[in-house]
Amino acid sequence: MNDALTAEVLRNALVVAAEEASIVVVRSAYSTFIVEGSDASAAVLDASGRLVAQSMATTLMNSMALKAALPELLKDIPAATMRPGDVFVLNDAYRGGVHTNDLLVYRPVFVAGAPAYFTATMIHVSDLGGLSAGGMAPLATDVFLEGLQLPPVRLATADGIEPAIEAILRANSRTPDKVMGDVRALVAGTAVAAARVEAMVAEYGPAGLARGIDDYLDYTEARTRAALAGLPPGRYTAAYPIDDDGIDTSRSHTVRVAVTVERQEGAPGTAGAVSGSAAGTRRTAGRAETGVPGTTGRGRVVVDFAGTDPQVPAAINASASQSLAAAVFAVRCFLDPTIAMNDGCLRAIEVRLPPGSLLDARSPHPCGGRFVPIYAAMEAIFQALSDAVPERAIAASGILQPFSIAAVRAPYWIHLSYDFGGVGARQGKDGPDATGVHFGIGRNSVPQVEPVETRCPLVVESVETVPDSGGPGRHRGGLGSRTVIRFLADAHVTTRGDRLRTPPPGRSGGLPGRLGGFYRRRADGTLERLASKVNNALFRAGEAFVVETTGGGGVGSPYERPPEEVAADLRAGRVTSEGAARDYGVTAREDGTVTR
Repeated sequence: MNDALTAEVLRNALVVAAEEASIVVVRSAYSTFIVEGSDASAAVLDASGRLVAQSMATTLMNSMALKAALPELLKDIPAATMRPGDVFVLNDAYRGGVHTNDLLVYRPVFVAGAPAYFTATMIHVSDLGGLSAGGMAPLATDVFLEGLQLPPVRLATADGIEPAIEAILRANSRTPDKVMGDVRALVAGTAVAAARVEAMVAEYGPAGLARGIDDYLDYTEARTRAALAGLPPGRYTAAYPIDDDGIDTSRSHTVRVAVTVERQEGAPGTAGAVSGSAAGTRRTAGRAETGVPGTTGRGRVVVDFAGTDPQVPAAINASASQSLAAAVFAVRCFLDPTIAMNDGCLRAIEVRLPPGSLLDARSPHPCGGRFVPIYAAMEAIFQALSDAVPERAIAASGILQPFSIAAVRAPYWIHLSYDFGGVGARQGKDGPDATGVHFGIGRNSVPQVEPVETRCPLVVESVETVPDSGGPGRHRGGLGSRTVIRFLADAHVTTRGDRLRTPPPGRSGGLPGRLGGFYRRRADGTLERLASKVNNALFRAGEAFVVETTGGGGVGSPYERPPEEVAADLRAGRVTSEGAARDYGVTAREDGTVTR
């Protein structure tokens, strides 16, 4: 089983197994955000820790966590002690996890009496304690304020959920029934994927399946290295700032990166090796491999975050798994998008994280706000590789702006959501509106209005794009959005935003995107701007919460944008007549024509 076609067939079979697991989780979960936003991830790994396949809806940040945490699970609970029907869980951010509300669940798949594979699922459960409901604690100064921490533990056996673990989860949740519904959904997902893997073992035989997986991982590695060999060799540096940490709003923080592209034409070689555990400083997601015959070029990239600012006692640090995911995603954006996402791809990408930095936090520094530093890491890589490949350059983008809304007192209801900023313009293309450069499942993960209104005492009055918010340029940045939520009962609002003080810059003469923000609209219509990171702000019934996201930066001088394209933006409502005149030097006439 070593030809590319058979490898592709097997790859898709394993992806379908993971995909079916994620569907089961979504359909079985209790939390609104999961059920309506389809925010569930699933993966298949082997007992050596290789990422074999992930579901199509899986966020890379989640599959990297599932991969990074499996060796930590096996350290505490050796494979030899596992039994059929066992299921395990952890959420420790310092051991491959993400943050407290993201539960990582694993089920061993046995071959010849020993675990050979693991099926894994992961979701953000409704609540596991912490400063605010829903798992957001933007002003946490240590991890203990973010919620319940779970080391690797046995969650279930063939007889069902372990009663002691259920008691612990219930005792630490504002919504215990929803959490346990979510947990059972995670367990069910692993069972479905395990059944599919067992069927493949029966069809191909243990040795045949193992060889097939080796073949398609090697095939993925070969394609990845060939794509990397197409990038200009060299060392490219960049940096990106974080507005503030929410505690000291006068101080910004910076993520720095050096991306080194290496190329060996037609020569077999050795991929970057893994060194260290989940707490190490030099990582790839795959083992060292010898060269794959038949390639015309062997590329490799090293992403080194040396010089990144140190961790802080505030919720703007990231765990190592999340930083690894950000780096891999950003590099993949410059490669062939049809390359599979598995361990073979990861062998050619080495990521170096300074220990104790914003990108590799150590206990007790909080990690709940991980998307803030990892988006900065992604942006720095985007800008470094845009210098390397200017014909595919992209300006900086507005980013994910998460928030939670919850009951002031029991019985608790929780609405956890976010919206996206505009994507930066690309060389030759305008940026997409309100989608964000997000290495998750994108805008389709934002819950629909009607189910949210049914489950929570609120009304979503409007969702719209914001004219003139995209950075002006020859190619315009994507627009930000505005969502208005009116409360029918008192509620606590918690926010965690960034790029709300420093706008995403443009490139090559393009201008920055317009800043977004979080606001309170009082009953009399007056607006009050909230800080980007607030915890449990009390909103009274009748008041409205307004979320405005930041627009993406532009590329090229706005005065080089053809007037007919500005006219099209005017007709579509993306640009106002005032914005056209101010930003593009274009005057709109009453008959709909424009002139510069």
